[in-house]
Amino acid sequence: MRSSDIRLETDLPKGVKDFLPLKAAKADYLQQKLRQVFNAWGFRPVITPQLEYLDVLELGMGEGLRDRAFRFDDRQSGRLVAFPPDMTPQIARIAATRMSERPLPLRLSYSGRVLRHTEQQMGKDRDIFQTGVELIGLDSPEADAEMIAMAVEALQAVGAEEFTIDIGQVDFFRGVMDGLSLEGRLADQVADAILRKDSSELQTLLKDAELETSARDEVLALPRLFGGREVLARAEKVVCNERSRKALDNLAQVLDVLEVYGVLDHVTVDLGELRGLNYHTGITFQGFLPGVGRAVCGGGRYNNLTQKYGFDAPATGFTFSLLHLLFALDKDLDAQVEPATDLLIFASGKQLRPAQQLAHKLRQQGYSVARDILPRDRAAALDYAKQMNFKYLLVVAGEEDDVELNCLTDGQARQLPWQQVYQDGLEL
Repeated sequence: MRSSDIRLETDLPKGVKDFLPLKAAKADYLQQKLRQVFNAWGFRPVITPQLEYLDVLELGMGEGLRDRAFRFDDRQSGRLVAFPPDMTPQIARIAATRMSERPLPLRLSYSGRVLRHTEQQMGKDRDIFQTGVELIGLDSPEADAEMIAMAVEALQAVGAEEFTIDIGQVDFFRGVMDGLSLEGRLADQVADAILRKDSSELQTLLKDAELETSARDEVLALPRLFGGREVLARAEKVVCNERSRKALDNLAQVLDVLEVYGVLDHVTVDLGELRGLNYHTGITFQGFLPGVGRAVCGGGRYNNLTQKYGFDAPATGFTFSLLHLLFALDKDLDAQVEPATDLLIFASGKQLRPAQQLAHKLRQQGYSVARDILPRDRAAALDYAKQMNFKYLLVVAGEEDDVELNCLTDGQARQLPWQQVYQDGLEL
């Protein structure tokens, strides 16, 4: 049966995708740049498994993540296993169960893929590439500021020019909500209106609620507490509860450190930011690039996570969504990344040994080199090299003949003695 007679279903499940060479090269480039920044700040990589026992994994997952884990029966153990929907609980488990005897703090980095169930909406990824860091064992404004400064430096390293880091403080919000006697659906509606910064809807929702004037003023102010450092002064005039005031003091100390790092120009304060409420315990932040509605990175403080695995240690961290970052920078990366191979070596005569020797020699010199093994003529080899993004075609006849080096970008060709190339290598 001919291959053309075989009909295959080629659709992929929604939320996953293939990466062809150019996209894959760009993703690899981004990962390398991020790892370089993490290494420069003293973070060392760990590799997490792609399968975990569900009951162990659930210890570190909030309600939002539990429902999004892919799970199935493990025939070997008889237990339920799952693909992790997020890597931070895995790092917390590793720190608690494998590294608890190590001196603190632990500076750990990671890069991998997670799977999540998602709503049936266009653009929702189920196969998620995460690259990030976790700093375990420090509870200080400087540690929080270090995460934000690293995120800024990482965005600069991958070539982002215009971006913002939105900083929130979930304890500030919790302090405000503690003064409200709201429950169930109304509490969810209020939180959603704050998240969308819809002041008019918020006023409508609270119109008939029995609230003290100070508590009402605090919650109505949340959608407006967005901007530069001056937001802290405005918030201090509005809130009077102790929990929120402590959160403002913490945020002010973080901003002081960020000023030392020189990154405040990229920072905005958003005290109505509610993402991560079930997961984080203090400072939270997200990174945004122009024209991209989704955050390319996010993180914050989570002091209660390792405790769920029997190791009580404060922690903070952040992660990049590689796919979101790739989407945001795709065109900008064209100048930095190309899936090109340096040389295709074509044997124009019947003797293959000289071509094979040169291929081996030039790889040792550091070039990427492929041998054109198919039996075809020079014109076909040249056409293949152009279509497959080779930079040069090296035509080899024999050890006694010159080799012909063809530059595929400008069409120029030059003759070089075989022996010279073999002994001294090439200067491309």
